[in-house]
Amino acid sequence: MCTLSVVIPAYNEENGIAEIMNRVLSIRSALQNVGVDELELLVVDDGSKDKTAAIAREIARNDQNVVVITHEVNKGYGGALKTGFSKAKGELIGFLDADGTYPPEYFPLLCQQALNGVDLVIGSRMAGEQSQMPATRRVGNLFFAGLLTMLGWQKITDSASGMRVVKREILSQIYPLPNGLNLTPVMSTRAVHEGVRMCEVPIPYSERIGRSKLSVVRDGLLFLQSMVWTVMAYNPVRVLGIMGLAGILLAFLVVFGLTIARISGVTTIGPWGVAALFAGMIAGVTGVALFALGATSNYLVSLFYKKNIRQGLFGKPIFKKPLESRFGVLGSIILFSGLILSIVSLSLGISGWEIERLWLYLLGSAMMILTGVQLILYWSLMRVLEDLSQRELLIKKDLNG
Repeated sequence: MCTLSVVIPAYNEENGIAEIMNRVLSIRSALQNVGVDELELLVVDDGSKDKTAAIAREIARNDQNVVVITHEVNKGYGGALKTGFSKAKGELIGFLDADGTYPPEYFPLLCQQALNGVDLVIGSRMAGEQSQMPATRRVGNLFFAGLLTMLGWQKITDSASGMRVVKREILSQIYPLPNGLNLTPVMSTRAVHEGVRMCEVPIPYSERIGRSKLSVVRDGLLFLQSMVWTVMAYNPVRVLGIMGLAGILLAFLVVFGLTIARISGVTTIGPWGVAALFAGMIAGVTGVALFALGATSNYLVSLFYKKNIRQGLFGKPIFKKPLESRFGVLGSIILFSGLILSIVSLSLGISGWEIERLWLYLLGSAMMILTGVQLILYWSLMRVLEDLSQRELLIKKDLNG
């Protein structure tokens, strides 16, 4: 026996709740055709001020497989869904919004994928089916899907879809989840980094019944913050490393420009040159620090999850051999080169060279010394953390001879 429990979170949805409930209940025979024997429908009234709960209870009186749960106070979209998840009886748990935007008629297709071994099936509004999504939200969804694809190293077309089917057994893997509208992007982000088997099924998307509760700016920022912090809890170098590499690239561009100018005989720079030099220095030092901090944080995360950092943490590594393993050698080379350049520059200054000819070399040597010291310090810290992450493994190896 296989049961699908469909959870509908509802807040002031009196105009559409009856229609979406009846549409869900009408798919019983289609579910049986794909191997789902029973359908349970749970409506979670999230502290509505209108007749949402009363309408839902009237339908429940005529169907023993319909359950209405009421929150005395509003707990949020995610809070309502989690209440439904905790009360659901099915091996498969599906959910969709109460506003009629998602098609419950596609649940059999999603369940079919779940019964074929997929743990999380997402109904994708961005994968080819007809969609009436407003342009601003479409752009936002493309951005967040692209962000998760980049940070999680797995192709995702709709990170925030509100229609899904998930196996009950993997809920503990993707918890904890937030109480707000950001539950879906956080669920997607956790699933990607937990190695959950997931797939997307194209679904159509309709205009909602009633006024949308989604704020493009406020909720967009919440989605972004939630996804980034979730990734930080699994693979910090994916976030900090990308930011760091961007800073290092900017610094290299500034250095390249100044070098070309110096070769061309320019010994002084104007206001814009000073601004570029200032930005390049800040970006370079900050970029190295961010990248090194991200790599170091991955070692801390590996300790928490009790994983060997050398075997990979979450997702595919950016480089075949971890770049941080070269921090010691790279830092020593940069530090030594900076010291040599500073000694040569100072010697030339003592010999009578004007400061106008030497300032760029002196500045460059100082930056190289600071960068080299940073890399060596982070490399030393990572060696300690790596030893700690392997401690239990080495103890077992020694005890077993």
